Formats: sequence, structure tokens, C-alpha cells
Amino acid sequence: MKTVVRDFVTAVNERRLADLPAHVAAGVVDHNKIIFGEPDEPGAAFEGIRMQLDAFDPFHLSVEELIEEGDRVVARLLMTGRHTGHHPRMPEPTMRSFVVEAIFVFTMTAGKISEIRAVSDRLGLFLQLGWDWPEADQRA
Repeated sequence: MKTVVRDFVTAVNERRLADLPAHVAAGVVDHNKIIFGEPDEPGAAFEGIRMQLDAFDPFHLSVEELIEEGDRVVARLLMTGRHTGHHPRMPEPTMRSFVVEAIFVFTMTAGKISEIRAVSDRLGLFLQLGWDWPEADQRA
């Protein structure tokens, strides 16, 4: 299962979106939304990843740690990138770079990622990119 997560991360890093279905179930449930504005429906994580890559180039995930237990893999990731494209929270690119940590919990079913739960340093991301903190998080 750790190999599936590593292969998923590699596909994202190499921007091989067409390869994601080899690692991620078509109806994957993204409980925390990869990116603000991602639709709230099964399978929407594919669109969330595409939106993330459109907003940040370069964008890179470094696997710092993987822990496997039962049907889950926990990944501690270091995310780096540069805001060069449209992002739903900040449409105009700031051209600033960022480095933040994130923890992802991937649930696996039939050898693919079927659920994603994640927390990341959003405050750190906003501060590094010079974005205004939203007055109200519409996901709350």
C-alpha cells in the first residue's frame, strides 16, 4: 500500500494526471478537499489535483514519512511550490513560493486510494503567498 501512495505522489509531481486512475479509485472521497472550490462529490479529488497543479508551478510533494496500518497509509508530506496560476482563493498569481507540511491519511480499497483525509499548514501557506485570510471559511 505504501507503494501505491508513493506512485500517486510521483504521478502528481510529474503532472501525469492521466495516470492517477491507476492509483486512485474513480469514486474517491476527499473528506477535506485538496483545494478550495473542489466539488463536494465522489471522484472530485481528480479535479482538485488538476486545480492545484494549475495554480502552482512548480509544485512538489516530498514524502517525509509513511506509516501503514490496516487499510490505511498515513503520509507526512512537505509541499513546495510557486503560485503562478489561477487559484479559487487568489485568482491573480503572486509569483511567491511556499513550503508547508501536510498529513494525509489514505484509505485503500482493492489496491487503490479510496478515501483521502488531510490537514495542512494553510495559515503558513497564506502568509508565504501574501494571501488575505478569509473572513469566513465557507466549508465550516
